[in-house]
Amino acid sequence: MTVPLDIVIDRAHGGRWTSLRTTGTGREWLWRRAAPERDNVSPGDTFVDAGGLEECIPTVRGAPDHGDAWSRPWKRAGVADVLDCDRFTLARTVRATADGAVADYVLSADAGFRFVWAAHALLDLSDRAFLRIRDGARTRLFPEAEPLLERAWPDGASWVEGDWPAPCGLRLDRFGPDDGTAVGAVVDASRCCVHDRADRLSFALEADGQPVSIALWRNLCGFPAQHPYRSTGVEPMLGRVFDLAEAGPDDAARVPASGEARWRLTLTANCRCA
Repeated sequence: MTVPLDIVIDRAHGGRWTSLRTTGTGREWLWRRAAPERDNVSPGDTFVDAGGLEECIPTVRGAPDHGDAWSRPWKRAGVADVLDCDRFTLARTVRATADGAVADYVLSADAGFRFVWAAHALLDLSDRAFLRIRDGARTRLFPEAEPLLERAWPDGASWVEGDWPAPCGLRLDRFGPDDGTAVGAVVDASRCCVHDRADRLSFALEADGQPVSIALWRNLCGFPAQHPYRSTGVEPMLGRVFDLAEAGPDDAARVPASGEARWRLTLTANCRCA
């Protein structure tokens, strides 16, 4: 039976979702870590990973690191949270539903403005957790996957492609125990479901006329090199690349002539997804 989700948001520090809890069972979905330096960041700083769900926009990787939103305070305007950046304004309205939660977004910018957005959700998952996405969905792997592949990485390639759940022979649907690896992937899909023992959490992304994906960050104590930790990200995304600078003509979202891009993220707790 589906149930509501309780959400806590830290507007003062990047609009980060700090808690995503299943009502009734008390299951906390978001992984977090102590990062007191996060309280004093400025736009352009290197990303400080405190966990939770980050709004990464207008890029994830590249510059600025993890985008502009995480290092800036958000303000409250009516029922919406609003972020003002140099080239765009992002408004987000989050509400609980009987089935989970819905977040509606409106990005205002000049027509033609290109961007990548990700709901960078780092989840607190056991080593038995797995991810359901439709079989055969085209999946991009990025260069950190090279040591895990049986084939050689093509010279100069920003990514290689295969089919979910095992693109290029690399099984990605199981999170598993810590093994010292870290890999990112972007899957051509608009919905997914995380299974962890008896609990389930699904994500669905709707955005008319925009490229939609599900990004995966499976860090099993392989990153960062000096002091690695486990962090597993399931990230609904507008775009098909982590780095906006690598986006081809169809790999990034674009603001239409109206000057507004709109999208909706739906989260469902304890769904009956396959």
